[in-house]
Amino acid sequence: MSELLDKKEIDKIASSFRESRILLSAVELDLFTTLDGRLLTCKEIAEDLNTDEAATCILLNALCAIGLLKKSKNKYYCTKTASKYLSRKSADYMANLYHTANLWQRWTKLTEVVKKGRNVETFEKNETGREQFIAAMHYRASLQADIISYMIDIGSIKKMLDIGGGSGAFSYAFMKRNPELTSVIIDLPEVIPLSKWYASKEQMTDRAEFIEGNYLTVDFGQNYDMVFISSIIHMNSYEQNKKLIKKSADALAPGGFIVIRDWVMNENLTEPSEAALFSVNMLVSTKEGRSYSEVEMKEWLSNAGILRTVKKETGFGPALYIGYK
Repeated sequence: MSELLDKKEIDKIASSFRESRILLSAVELDLFTTLDGRLLTCKEIAEDLNTDEAATCILLNALCAIGLLKKSKNKYYCTKTASKYLSRKSADYMANLYHTANLWQRWTKLTEVVKKGRNVETFEKNETGREQFIAAMHYRASLQADIISYMIDIGSIKKMLDIGGGSGAFSYAFMKRNPELTSVIIDLPEVIPLSKWYASKEQMTDRAEFIEGNYLTVDFGQNYDMVFISSIIHMNSYEQNKKLIKKSADALAPGGFIVIRDWVMNENLTEPSEAALFSVNMLVSTKEGRSYSEVEMKEWLSNAGILRTVKKETGFGPALYIGYK
């Protein structure tokens, strides 16, 4: 991007919320699932969604304008893209978008947060919100877990610890690659029932164990060949991560290693740009979280007695930062 932006580029940045909000409102209404495989008038769609007809027509026309719906003789239908990715009937449904819609509400408070500091809840409190969050994390992890399983030397390990594992998507992918591997998944008491549901769905119940509790305080156990920490450090403060990495290192067997999967930023905390934007997401979504630099990760690992580290770029956002005991 040029150092000097013109007025049109600034306007584009400022108004880019429009398409986002149109899509997210349609997702919240479950409009694409309702319309998938059907050809309906605006009135029929409004009746199915229990929405205002005139307002629904405006939204439908806008969805046509941004390429997610088609309109023929005053009837609407889903594009192939919408049917494939935005309908819950599809195996490729983007379950993460409900979580994105929830994040919208937090981002609207950014100005107030910057003025006054953080004032947020740290986790989805209601059951529906929690299920949507775990579904979103499972969707994202499932897209990457198989590839990452080839980037880590898991062929000889027998036992892993999955900290804040959520659905357990990474554990299941790793266990599929290594038939002798078992995993212990740690997460909050309200999340573990969901973890067990996903384990059953993946037919991994007999190879997975579960620990309920806060990973900063719960006992990890011992003799793990690998401790996997995915999308966790960005929720914590520097000191909390220092404690977490020390606990993780202490839980390793001799020759074991820690894998941090997260954004790894430069020392100035300005690049990669997506990580800087994600840091704002943590500002409005957590009490103390942000994206961290490679320098900070090295400090945590060094404090834990781990000096040999390797960074691996994944090609799809968050990198792998590996520390060997």
